[in-house]
Amino acid sequence: MHTPHPSTERAPGRPWISHAPRSATTVALTTLTALAPASWGTTYVVTTQLLPPGHPLFAGMLRALPGGLLALVITRVLPRGDWWWRATVLGALNIGALYPLLFVAAERLPGGVAATLSATQPLMVAGLAVALLHVRPTAWRLAWGVFGVVGVGLVVLGPQARLDAVGVLAGLGGTATMAAGIVLTKRWGLPAGVGPLTLTGWQLTAGGLLLLPLTFAIEGAPPRIDAGAASGYLWLGSVGGLIASTLWFRGIGRLPVGASAPLVLLSPLVAAVIGVAMGESLSPLQTFGFVLALAALLAAQLDSPNLSGRMASGRRREARSEKTELLDDPIREGRTR
Repeated sequence: MHTPHPSTERAPGRPWISHAPRSATTVALTTLTALAPASWGTTYVVTTQLLPPGHPLFAGMLRALPGGLLALVITRVLPRGDWWWRATVLGALNIGALYPLLFVAAERLPGGVAATLSATQPLMVAGLAVALLHVRPTAWRLAWGVFGVVGVGLVVLGPQARLDAVGVLAGLGGTATMAAGIVLTKRWGLPAGVGPLTLTGWQLTAGGLLLLPLTFAIEGAPPRIDAGAASGYLWLGSVGGLIASTLWFRGIGRLPVGASAPLVLLSPLVAAVIGVAMGESLSPLQTFGFVLALAALLAAQLDSPNLSGRMASGRRREARSEKTELLDDPIREGRTR
């Protein structure tokens, strides 16, 4: 059984929110978390170049279920109590709904349109965080969130971009479900004695099981899976699935929600870099957009300079509040059992 990191240990019912100041450890954690959306930036090229078309549910199911079952075998920990339905909800949002919607968007939209839709996620997270976490985003992070969308749009949108209604709805739906998953993962945190790999295994398995009957009822398996498709499914299920999801859920649980959400901008930026590596070129306007999106991602990791004093004071007040909550937790726990 996994033992949680000291910074994530929490009493039952308390959101998994860290107020620790930025340090070398936080920078390292941010870097590892960023590897997840960076790997997701390969989804578009893998889907369009390697996978058989017309099977988004099958691709989503293979990306989730095998990795989830492997994580359960490794951790040998099942949910308990409320975590049965919480893991199902998170699995549906982060995996079961997200994966097929992403594949539908990738198949029906140009990569640029799909990437721009996904870049709106930090703004969606900011709105949900106000309602569910009672965390108000600063004007600094909201402004850079808008700049991030503009930057990604400049990189990937062009005059040849076409809009498909189903693809747009799928792209927005996938972005919204992932935003909700991020905020709820932050709100619920981790149960005692459970690590990120266990939580990832629960979600991948729940999402994969939700997709399993839908896959074979609606579209079935592709008639032929060649070596290229097999390697694509393997990449998406391992690096883009189990490994990336574990790093992602570990990071968003420990980083401020306003800092972790903008990391998804790496996905379209990595996709753009892959395009350049495959022979595409960036115009001066696209290069400016790339720099703007990257600047937005980095700026979101910082707090507004003129708010530093107020934030330090706020952290002291929150620390005193957390002490009071910790004293009250045994009573609250007894009432909820």
